[in-house]
Amino acid sequence: MNKVELLGRICNDLELKTSGENKYTRFNVAINRRYTKEDGTRDADFIGCVAWNNSAETIVKYFKKGNQIGIVGRLQSGSYDDQDGKKRYTTDVIVEEFDFVEKKSDERPAPEYVGSNNNQISNAN
Repeated sequence: MNKVELLGRICNDLELKTSGENKYTRFNVAINRRYTKEDGTRDADFIGCVAWNNSAETIVKYFKKGNQIGIVGRLQSGSYDDQDGKKRYTTDVIVEEFDFVEKKSDERPAPEYVGSNNNQISNAN
């Protein structure tokens, strides 16, 4: 089984990109660790996520840096050669479902519910 559930804040500006006929967006989600340190602060983990096609379009349209997002997905690892020819390894969460966690903002009207299994938006209450 390969399943990941995340609840955190988007760390970077979102941009819709293309790869062949597919659209995607790549972003990081900051997730506070459960325990506080002695000084009262918390560490955070920054998890790389990739959403494809309809999910990517919806995320770019309705979310922005700093927004909270709930994600269900799967881990996917890969590798590539960087500009210096060194092999680099990656691990990303491939977004399969996502949810709006915060209320609508004045800047971007967000639907209250995303039926992300079929990548359609509905305004169900």
